[in-house]
Amino acid sequence: MSKQLLFDVLRCKEAKRPAWVPFVGCHGAKLIDIAADKYLRNADYIFDGVSKAIDLYKPDGIPAFFDLQVEAEAIGCKLKWVPDNPPSVISHPLIEGAKLDDLHIPTKNDGRIPIMVDVIERLKSKFDDVAIYALVTGPFTLALHLMGADIFTEMYDNPEYLKKVINFTKETCKTVSNYYIQAGADVIAVVDPMVSQISPEHFEEFEKDAISEVFSFIKQRGVYTSFFVCGNAKRNIELMVSCKPDNISVDENIPLEYLKEIALNNNVSFGGNIELTSVMLLGSEDDNRVSAFKHIEIGGNRGYVLSPGCDIPYNTPVKNIQAIAEVLFEESRYEKYANLIAKEIDINDVRIPNFEGDILRIDLFTLDSAACAPCQYMVEAVLQTLDEDLKNNVRVFEHKIKNIEAIKLMKSLNVTQIPTIMIDGKIEYESIIPSIQELKSKIEGALNRKLKSYK
Repeated sequence: MSKQLLFDVLRCKEAKRPAWVPFVGCHGAKLIDIAADKYLRNADYIFDGVSKAIDLYKPDGIPAFFDLQVEAEAIGCKLKWVPDNPPSVISHPLIEGAKLDDLHIPTKNDGRIPIMVDVIERLKSKFDDVAIYALVTGPFTLALHLMGADIFTEMYDNPEYLKKVINFTKETCKTVSNYYIQAGADVIAVVDPMVSQISPEHFEEFEKDAISEVFSFIKQRGVYTSFFVCGNAKRNIELMVSCKPDNISVDENIPLEYLKEIALNNNVSFGGNIELTSVMLLGSEDDNRVSAFKHIEIGGNRGYVLSPGCDIPYNTPVKNIQAIAEVLFEESRYEKYANLIAKEIDINDVRIPNFEGDILRIDLFTLDSAACAPCQYMVEAVLQTLDEDLKNNVRVFEHKIKNIEAIKLMKSLNVTQIPTIMIDGKIEYESIIPSIQELKSKIEGALNRKLKSYK
């Protein structure tokens, strides 16, 4: 473990190895045999779970918690709790009667913020040589929690109102970041996964100035910053770098070589990209060693943080995560691991859905809509389009790639990104959520063509 090594990496200095930051969130609950819905509401449980993760995985840095609903809950959103995932937002105040002026920026005593502050303080006291990350929800994703899928319509119909909402969420992000900085956090990760679902033009219009201000605010207080996004944000990476975080962290949807080139050319460190489900959750120890070796070879010793693509799934085997660390800490890793081969996923026995008949089939490929914000709101957007007439002729299926059968189906249908909307066997939207009007028009057009063909 070396906090200083991580700091050097975040400053893009040459280091003896990449930094190691396993994103332990609800997986910490599994380590102490507690359900996630109890774990994430109890400071003692979170402290014990993260402490155990530090003992098992020997990280240079680790999140004190990984929950993108803390600010939303403190503002007034209702949450749905489950035993093996972080909670999800199930109410959106700004489309349920509340006015923007009715909402208040959370205080240090609101919601679960006191729990997270307590955990940061205790981890800082116990672990001298591990950098403690604190996560805050980024401006666009927090605005989505407050507005629901309507945000994708408001981007076109009422952009000035959306900018006011974003200003509120930006100030919330700064305020909550400061609570965590005062508690001793070494790195503030601003997690804004929904920016992978918008165009560069919308990023420029709604996100860039807000999140740039957040990073400037944090860095002025002497704390490192990370811009965390999941989904295929490739089209927005250069814009993300221009917001001047110390680090960019992505998932497996973005090639690490591509991220490395853009990041280092702008003196920004980079990380993430280890496959969450097919390797960490469902793979073997050797699969994880192969993945770790590949990422370390590409990432190199300047500016690279070895880490998963997102919050480590609850049931991820401990030995799989330890296998990643094993490769990192092995100085003769090339001789030891270069010839390892990961096993291929066999798709010969996959069952392809039937796209015939008069029922329109919509297949949604997600990480898990209960745990992944882009996945949740893509599913929500689809369901929101289905009025009574459409419901009679449309069936929606979510395929969560935490399941090996979903991964096989995804590969068989040539789906390469998550989340993805497939309508009647045709990929329509990959890692981008359209407006409700556009999506409804697309579904109605496909249904009309199907009914005519069937007749």
